[in-house]
Amino acid sequence: MSTTSGPASSAPQPPVGIDELLERVRAGYERIEAREAYEAARAGDALLVDIRYAALRERDGVIPGAHVVERNELEWRLDPQGSHRLPEATSHALRVIVICNEGYASSLAAQSLHQLGLHRATDLVGGFQAWRGAGLPVE
Repeated sequence: MSTTSGPASSAPQPPVGIDELLERVRAGYERIEAREAYEAARAGDALLVDIRYAALRERDGVIPGAHVVERNELEWRLDPQGSHRLPEATSHALRVIVICNEGYASSLAAQSLHQLGLHRATDLVGGFQAWRGAGLPVE
C-alpha cells in the first residue's frame, strides 16, 4: 500500500479550445477600439506595440509612433524590471496597447503582460486591420 503526502489528485481537466481560451482571457480586461487607441497614444496615455511579423508590416505598413516588438520578445521588452526592456517600459502602471493583424494573438499577448504585472495592458479590437479600416494613419 502506498501513501501520498501531497494534495489529493484530481481528474485532468479537458482541453480548452482557442475560442474558449480567448473568451476567458478577454473577460479579464477591457479591450480598446481603434479610434480610442489612437487618441490615447496621441495624448501620451498609451504605448502602442505592434507584434505583427515583418512580412505583414512590409505588406500593410506600420502605425506611426508604434513600437515594433516581435511577439517572441514582448515580455522581455515590456517588463519594467527586465534588463532588455524598452526605455519607455519604466512602470507596471504603463498602459500598453498590443496590436496584431486582426486582434487574436494580441489578446493572448495582453494576458501575458498582465501576468507580468502590467495590469493596464490591453489589445486592439480587430488589430491593425481595424486601425487601417478606421482610416487612421499608416506609413
